[in-house]
Amino acid sequence: MPPAPATRRTIDRDLSLDGVGLFTGARASVRLRPGGDGVRFRRTDVPDAPALHASVAFLGPGLGRNTCLGTAGTGVATIEHLMSALAVLGVTDVNVDCHGPELPIGDGSASPWMDLLAGHGRDTGAPLEPIGLDGPIAVVDPRDDDATIVAEPAPAPSFEYALDYGPGSSIPRQRAAWSGSEVAYASDIAPARTFCTAREARAMRAAGLFPHLTPSDMLVLDDSPEGGGRPIDNTLRFPDEPARHKLLDLIGDLWLLGRPLLARVVATRSGHALTHELCRRIGAG
Repeated sequence: MPPAPATRRTIDRDLSLDGVGLFTGARASVRLRPGGDGVRFRRTDVPDAPALHASVAFLGPGLGRNTCLGTAGTGVATIEHLMSALAVLGVTDVNVDCHGPELPIGDGSASPWMDLLAGHGRDTGAPLEPIGLDGPIAVVDPRDDDATIVAEPAPAPSFEYALDYGPGSSIPRQRAAWSGSEVAYASDIAPARTFCTAREARAMRAAGLFPHLTPSDMLVLDDSPEGGGRPIDNTLRFPDEPARHKLLDLIGDLWLLGRPLLARVVATRSGHALTHELCRRIGAG
């Protein structure tokens, strides 16, 4: 997120991306169009589907590991990677037309969206006021006291994520941070792919999810005692790629606020739901 940009931003022309959804495996075609009223999603494959403003007010039931807007049948799922790229580029106003229930996952990172949007941002001239905090705000996962996000007032946005699977886990603790540089995000954060542990993958397969994917398509970490958190049939792009991807998601989910957040945000063991709760708390402040 650029520090305190002076104006709202959109894109200079229509942009398109095709692919398949991560959770559904359904074909998806997305067209981004210049906009002037926030980030808005709409299903073009559903007659009379409503426009969905990218905000906590429009959040719908997800699968616990993604961010979704709207309700089943007319909603749009897995928006967080696109939202992360929009946040970093300061794009506040864009229409997202999605033919399908879920955005394309690409390689599981935000790089396809960054590549698509590169060079197409445009200032609208409308003023943009960043969000400031009067004091620290902390949210805690009611199921896990060690899963927290703390936002403290700061002159410019900065974000940190601490990945920690707890004592005895074969997946090592790791941290990732980002302080607003578009260049650093594009090279160091955007390429980090979505991931899950082998245990989580087995549970999701049992629930009927991801039948179209193999570990070579999705980053699956071997969390067995002898696995050491190494990827199965795949290779890490960074030694701390999981933490970098969690940071990517954090940045994207915070763009549900619609404006840059002047805060130092530190997340530990958190997921989408806790970031959504932080957005609610900030929005109510």
